[in-house]
Amino acid sequence: MSATGKKVTRKEAKKAKAKENYDKTILSMGGVVDNLPEVEGNQEEHGGIGSGADLGAHFTVSQTSKTATQLTQMENSMDIKLENFDIAAQGKLLFDKANLTIVYGRRYGLVGPNGMGKTTLLKHIGNRRLAIPSHIDLLYCEQEIQVDSTSAIDTVVRSDKKRLALFEEEAKLMNEIEEGKTEAADRLKEVSEELRDIGADSAEPKARRILAGLGFSKQMQEKPCTDFSGGWRMRISLARALFLEPTLLMLDEPTNHLDLNAVIWLDNYLQTWKKTLLIVSHDQGFLDSVCTDIIHLDNQKLHTYRGNYTLFKKQYAQDMQVHEKNFDQQQKQLKAMKKEGKSAKQAEEQLKQQMANRAKKGGKKNAAKVMDDEDAPSQELLQRRKEYSVKFQFPETDKLNPPVLGLYGVTFGYGNDILFKNIDFGVDMDSRIAIVGPNGVGKSTLLKLLIGKIEPIILQQRELLCL
Repeated sequence: MSATGKKVTRKEAKKAKAKENYDKTILSMGGVVDNLPEVEGNQEEHGGIGSGADLGAHFTVSQTSKTATQLTQMENSMDIKLENFDIAAQGKLLFDKANLTIVYGRRYGLVGPNGMGKTTLLKHIGNRRLAIPSHIDLLYCEQEIQVDSTSAIDTVVRSDKKRLALFEEEAKLMNEIEEGKTEAADRLKEVSEELRDIGADSAEPKARRILAGLGFSKQMQEKPCTDFSGGWRMRISLARALFLEPTLLMLDEPTNHLDLNAVIWLDNYLQTWKKTLLIVSHDQGFLDSVCTDIIHLDNQKLHTYRGNYTLFKKQYAQDMQVHEKNFDQQQKQLKAMKKEGKSAKQAEEQLKQQMANRAKKGGKKNAAKVMDDEDAPSQELLQRRKEYSVKFQFPETDKLNPPVLGLYGVTFGYGNDILFKNIDFGVDMDSRIAIVGPNGVGKSTLLKLLIGKIEPIILQQRELLCL
């Protein structure tokens, strides 16, 4: 019986139970359910495997709830559909009524201006602050891992918690059987089958292949993570993510800190990725090779384009031409209405109503049911597009005598590992210098030596002008 005393059919009860369970899941994710119009920040975070993104307490999230039919469809799908969601950070709206559909097996590149919310979106998905179905495992790969004395290979292999738990259960069950508890045999058979299904015995060879592809020699794979520089730790984090193979893997600038050989290997490896990828990258060649789709973050909305980055740029340019044409036509209509004596506000409202009426007529032709006023999509007037640009203005300064920075006769190393020996290096005021080289050879160390943050073993002279 329902709360109103009406008899509930078995089908209705099943739907209600499914919705109740899903509502609990959504609330635990920081999402929204019916009769709860908005959920704000500071929710308890429930990340997927490997997720540990720190969102802090300054984000606000809201999202439209779903119908029982939509919930049932989501339970049977590996796709992700996020509808009508907002994300704000410290009062700044990053996403406004945005929509995002992620289809299983596609490889997406997320592009857009810096500082507009790309990484924030990945972190919110990774921590399930948006309504991600609970049966979909996901991972947001951090730029760097927390390190300890565990070796690189063990750090990767031990990240598979399910495999470790099954091995522990297998050992426990075998001990019970040795003690005469024969009832454990059935469960032992199930555990053995699960281990076989996940390829547990091939886990370490797989992890070693991934580490080798990212540039780790056999000797390096056995070294503790604490011995690696930041760039190599980032590679360990990436290796761990690739090893786990979640349903949805999110990578944020994965080619950062990688040398050319590692980038080529990663490029080829991800081209054969069978599950879903969501990548933020500024490397156009990488996006062209890996991605099957591009998601463009533009004006607080997300727009999906089929094809790689090069195809996206062509389609986007065409879309902008169409937008400008429609915007100019809209301005002509507004101008004509104003000539008829209407105010600017009246002209805009009349044009919005005309747009809504056209949308309604289109809905009647293409839908089984007629939309009422509340169902009709809201119509907004087009705005002139503003291209994102960054401008720097530097004040004129007097030229300083060279060198502004300099090191002479410098030797430096960590323990017995000498990074620099008797080097001379100077920087003039008009120098434009790029420091390149493999991870761990001392690029960051050189900068620290230049500014005096660390002291060399041998130093004849250091030049450091305070500007």
